[in-house]
Amino acid sequence: MVSINFLKESEIFRGLSESQLQKIAAIAGEKSYPAGSILFKEGSQARNLYIVEEGKVALEMKINMGGNQPARLATVDALTKGEALGWSSLIDPHVFTLSALCMDASKLVTIDSPKLLEILKQDTAMGFEIMKSVAKLIASRLTRTRVMLISERGLSLLTEY
Repeated sequence: MVSINFLKESEIFRGLSESQLQKIAAIAGEKSYPAGSILFKEGSQARNLYIVEEGKVALEMKINMGGNQPARLATVDALTKGEALGWSSLIDPHVFTLSALCMDASKLVTIDSPKLLEILKQDTAMGFEIMKSVAKLIASRLTRTRVMLISERGLSLLTEY
């Protein structure tokens, strides 16, 4: 069984009660992945929420360069212990917006999202707290992605002169 103490320290479940964390631990599992493993690809069906227990996971975005140029992958974030990924599994249409790649050998907590959503329907107070955490997570990822894109754009403008 997944450690309740680990869940309690994760960014998405911080602040939940012991009994709420037990409900989540009951539907969670742990899985190890070698470096280079692809957890999921952008555009694929999202069924699991993940929390990094060990290692480092890169979130990558496909960037279409236009014309005949092939799409490139850009790393928009690197996640470590306690950080969550796969929030798309909790939000319609349940499709991943980024790809995830294990940069190191990694151990992740996996949570079956349909089961989690069912629990959240039954415990709306817990659902509200988790969805607030998901909103914060999405906002922080959007901010980091914006900063990355602005810096990339700034560099390309500098090289035009």
